[in-house]
Amino acid sequence: MSRFRRCAALVTAALLLGAVACDSGGDAADDSGITVVLFGDAEEIAGYRGLVDAFSDAHPDVAVNLSPVATQDELMARLTTAFAGGQPPDVFLLNYRRYGQFAAQQAIEPVQSYLDRSTALDESDFSPRALDAFRFDGKTLTCLPQNMSSLVVYYNADLFAAKGVPPPRAGWTWDDLLAAARALTGDGTYGLGVEPSIPRLAPFVWSNRGELVDDPARPTTLTLTGDPATRKAVDWFLDLQLTHHVVPPDAEEQSESSEARFLRGTLGMYLNSRVAVPTLRTIDGFTWDAAPLPVAPGGVPASILHSDAYCMSAGRPDHDDAWRFIEFAMGEQGQRILAASGRTVPSRLDVANSPAFLDPAKPPASSRVYLDAEPHLRATPRTGTWSRVEREADALLEEVFYGRVGREEGLRQLEEKIRPLFSLPAGTGG
Repeated sequence: MSRFRRCAALVTAALLLGAVACDSGGDAADDSGITVVLFGDAEEIAGYRGLVDAFSDAHPDVAVNLSPVATQDELMARLTTAFAGGQPPDVFLLNYRRYGQFAAQQAIEPVQSYLDRSTALDESDFSPRALDAFRFDGKTLTCLPQNMSSLVVYYNADLFAAKGVPPPRAGWTWDDLLAAARALTGDGTYGLGVEPSIPRLAPFVWSNRGELVDDPARPTTLTLTGDPATRKAVDWFLDLQLTHHVVPPDAEEQSESSEARFLRGTLGMYLNSRVAVPTLRTIDGFTWDAAPLPVAPGGVPASILHSDAYCMSAGRPDHDDAWRFIEFAMGEQGQRILAASGRTVPSRLDVANSPAFLDPAKPPASSRVYLDAEPHLRATPRTGTWSRVEREADALLEEVFYGRVGREEGLRQLEEKIRPLFSLPAGTGG
């Protein structure tokens, strides 16, 4: 069976499982150039257009058709449709938590041999944590990561000062965060905004020396209730909403998102990755900054990797032009162009440690917080079904977080309903 036919089988199975929503068509490659599919908001796409323009200036013999979409869900739908139709893009940008279903079906041309032969790039140029997240088999590099963000705490410095609350600093604890959130909550303001999801929960579990799954390499079940260290972190996370009420309740979050509330100045702290920065830079009514996640009592520093990588579709007669584009995008010039958008933490360590990223005149002033987190970054499992595990677990976790179902019953249902997804055939991630 050809690789494209394997991908078609992947899509058929995913559709039967209700795992994807396909759009109207694929992305046929232009015979005179390459097609690059990626996602991002307007500011981010502007950065990618600048990248393509710079590449075209350096390589006028290679035409690039940039085909952006707004969200990762739209990207997954487009890729699924394109692979099913046998016309995948030459290059696509995908998050490590979502590439597994394509890698499991051998739909991706591994970049390892291309990087090994490159005279412009070397593995040592990049964050090892970001690289490891894209080694689907644990050894061979499948895609080349262009960023290495982490989950951080964005905070309203003016609000902290007005309430007399010490700003968060490296080494602060869960107790410190909760005390700050309590002090900042009241009179229409909430102390903390956080999405109830596995990626948001994971760093707290890891900081408390717990694990999300029974075996990170070959997971068969979530371990949110069985491991005492994990369960303590889960309860602490849920208590932010259910017991301490420092997070906006369900109805208020539905009417105004935590990000919108932070932009308006009525949220003290907001948990997100670097993706939020271009939007937060539109704030002109108060000073804000970024801080590391707090550490569990007796625990260790931890954060979750947020990383997207350039992947090449398998089955092409050659990948020379696709690799030339990736090689340029991952070079110093390409990484500087995207760093200027504010959206990415460059995976190239030299660019990440340069003024192109660390410029204190552009908020957040404490951008080094992302680099300081790099040694403590962890990734979720690399499996063909992880994206579906995460999506369905997030929906169930949200039910518990907002009190729509009881804590014990909700967590029991979560583990029971998610467990069968780990044993589904590879490629049914959705």
